[in-house]
Amino acid sequence: MEFRWSTFEEIGKDTWNALVERSQTNVPFLRYEFQQAWWEGRGGGEWPQAEQALIAAWEGQEPVGIAPLFRAPHQGKQALLLLGSIEIADYLDFILPPSQGPAFVRGLLDFLEQAGGWEMLSLYNLPEHSPTRSWLIAEAQRRGWEWQEAIYQPTPYIPLTADFEAYLATIDKKQRHEIRRKLRRAAEYPLPVRWRLIGPQDDLEAAIQDLFDLMRQDEAKARFLTPAMEQQLETIIRAAQREGWLHLSLLEVGGKAAAASLNFDYQNRLWGYNSGVSLEFRELSPGWVCLAHVLQWACTQRRSEFDFMRGNEEYKYRFGAQDRYVMRLTLQP
Repeated sequence: MEFRWSTFEEIGKDTWNALVERSQTNVPFLRYEFQQAWWEGRGGGEWPQAEQALIAAWEGQEPVGIAPLFRAPHQGKQALLLLGSIEIADYLDFILPPSQGPAFVRGLLDFLEQAGGWEMLSLYNLPEHSPTRSWLIAEAQRRGWEWQEAIYQPTPYIPLTADFEAYLATIDKKQRHEIRRKLRRAAEYPLPVRWRLIGPQDDLEAAIQDLFDLMRQDEAKARFLTPAMEQQLETIIRAAQREGWLHLSLLEVGGKAAAASLNFDYQNRLWGYNSGVSLEFRELSPGWVCLAHVLQWACTQRRSEFDFMRGNEEYKYRFGAQDRYVMRLTLQP
């Protein structure tokens, strides 16, 4: 393998995505269109001083592994981080087939030692199942480097069956009855209540604005939605629609948006990315009703799971979520 600084354009979308599909971590956040969109917006303004440090391993004219990195000041050091860090990409990793892993990591760290210009490799949101963690730790130990690893956040998920009622039967009895009660109350509401999935025939711009308007009704999300972050999320949403893995839905009451659910439909699972709820219809619990419809769709379409991704909000567990984790791993020569 020959390691060298590379660019999105040099690697190319098709080659990049083919590597993602063979990688140990095949997630939407590592796809070319997401990574490129993230880089253009610097994570919605999260990293204004970021410098691209994308490294690829090549065999002849073909890249066989990618370390999608950038360099930025972080925790008082010049750090190398994964593109997508930290806030808006829930799972990150190196991009390569598992069979190449140990040799790739060894060559990458050799390259970085020679290149210099950095003090810490700080990798957020590594899935707990990723072998990258053990490859890096073993190599750090071999070199006498300092390393630390810790759980960064839980990423709850729901295993699904092909039947919504069968899924409901797997969760706590009290919560099962609560979900059914909220769905029944929505069905009996004086105004018509409709859940709809945004498709190619719909006005995506209007749906995005509905999503943002609903998100702003939550104080924390309103602070999160800076103009730069809005532009970043819109770019990601449009890229996901263009590539066929957007799952954006609205719950409407009397024709007015009461809840929105932004997910990614990728690798036979739904990835719960963000949501918004109207305070006007709070008596209807529109967020719960919308999520129940999303899960019903996922069961009907035989998706294997719903991944809530990072965060331990209580409602996730009421829907039967189980924990797994993403890790943070740091290495220092």
